[in-house]
Amino acid sequence: MSIKLYGYWRSTATYRVRIALNLKGVEYDYVPVHLVNNGGEQHSSEYSQLNPAHLVPTLVDDDEDIILNQSLAIIEYLDERYESEYRLIPEHRTERARVRALAQDIACDIQPIGNLRVLNALKGNFEASQDDVAKWAAHWITLGFDGIEKRLQTQAGKFCFDFNVTLADICLVPQVYNAQRFNVDMSRYPLISKIAKNCNEIDAFKNAMPENQVDAN
Repeated sequence: MSIKLYGYWRSTATYRVRIALNLKGVEYDYVPVHLVNNGGEQHSSEYSQLNPAHLVPTLVDDDEDIILNQSLAIIEYLDERYESEYRLIPEHRTERARVRALAQDIACDIQPIGNLRVLNALKGNFEASQDDVAKWAAHWITLGFDGIEKRLQTQAGKFCFDFNVTLADICLVPQVYNAQRFNVDMSRYPLISKIAKNCNEIDAFKNAMPENQVDAN
């Protein structure tokens, strides 16, 4: 196959790309990069040549001779390259901007603060306990979801934007998964919960769930 996805089963960013690949109907080879075992396989010399940032995911498209990192850039690339029933980035400029803004609320403001390397740094460099780390992650997810829930009140339908799956939903669902991992009270977020439930009834989302990956452990 011309497409390879390097990622980790529980990585939020990798999860996003899996959803997008599934929605676009793209066949791909999956190459697991374990972020914990062997000192973190993302630090290996082989993987570092693909992604010097030592992060996942990385998408390799041999047909186009391109290596891409950053989940949002990868998803937009896939959306432009592959036709499907799902248009993940709207064509109209105002709708496109709104979708990107909500996606970035999650991908730029919430998720990076709870990234594995940040959580490990809290434990390794600042003597945080595992309970402290969980509270840290839950705090930032809660703060972010408070704002997103309010925004959704003016724009949501079945999904984040009316009745079309977009990049915003692709970012939201993995963050809900993280919220549940860190025991965030999701009863505070009825709209977010409804949208995540609707998304997870679609096979493309189901098949992308972390527990359904070959490297899940």
